[in-house]
Amino acid sequence: MPLQQGSARTRQRTVLLVGIVVLLAALVLAVVLASLLTHGRHEVSPKMLKWKDRGTTKNLQEVVLGRCYNYITAQYPELGDKDCLKIWESLKDAFIYKNPCNITAEDYQPLMELASHPIPCNKSLFWSKTGDLAHRYTKSNQNFLTLEDTLLGYMADRVSWCGDPSAPGINYESCPKRSECESNPGSVFWKMASKMFAEAACGVVQVMLNGSIEAGAFRSSSIFGSIEVFNLNPDKVSEVHIWLMQDIGGPQSESCSGHSIQRLISILEKRNFKIVCEDNYRPVQLLQCVHNPDHADCRLCTNST
Repeated sequence: MPLQQGSARTRQRTVLLVGIVVLLAALVLAVVLASLLTHGRHEVSPKMLKWKDRGTTKNLQEVVLGRCYNYITAQYPELGDKDCLKIWESLKDAFIYKNPCNITAEDYQPLMELASHPIPCNKSLFWSKTGDLAHRYTKSNQNFLTLEDTLLGYMADRVSWCGDPSAPGINYESCPKRSECESNPGSVFWKMASKMFAEAACGVVQVMLNGSIEAGAFRSSSIFGSIEVFNLNPDKVSEVHIWLMQDIGGPQSESCSGHSIQRLISILEKRNFKIVCEDNYRPVQLLQCVHNPDHADCRLCTNST
């Protein structure tokens, strides 16, 4: 009898252990299934993806703060009341720990308000496909300012940033290009900054375009063509001067009478702006000739009367 009772207890323990093992296996299976089912509904961390653009600039905080302090102390001390630390924090808050394809204008609004400052009338210089030349010109002629010569543009010029929902919240490996997703941190930032720069323009404004581009100097898809043109205020801007610059030795694809320029002029006239267009604006052409003094295109620049 005791032997039978022992055998019964052994069988009970065996059944109990088997039941526990089955229960644990069922729980593990349930967790795995739940993970698989919800995986499609949750965001895949962008860090798991390889974007096509460069990642966040190394030491971004130090770069932004250094540029901010240099701008408000060495270049424009009248802006000394700007709080560079708050400006950096507002930039960081706009993208850190966020999906880099889901950035909104609201994310950058605090930054725009903190870093904005007045632009003197007659000094705004817009550009498209002439960035290097336009910036060389504003460095040699303090009478004009591009977006990159404002505090916002100066801090952000040639640096990149994007976030990641997972720690540490910043992706230093890669960031999305506009072709991958339009609502990425860089595209949204420059669209907002460009809009604000155009809205602040007053008096005579200048536009430097590239007359050596075969597709046309004015492109509706550019930042200038899609944003800045339509945010110039006719009540504040008296004239728009178009400087159509052709590369030294480059193709002369378009002049002021060209199709794309006429399309731009039509857009501006419908918005009640006065327009002046000049091929190869001489002061800028002289700057081009500094780098090409012996080229045939520069002979007129060096001839004496």
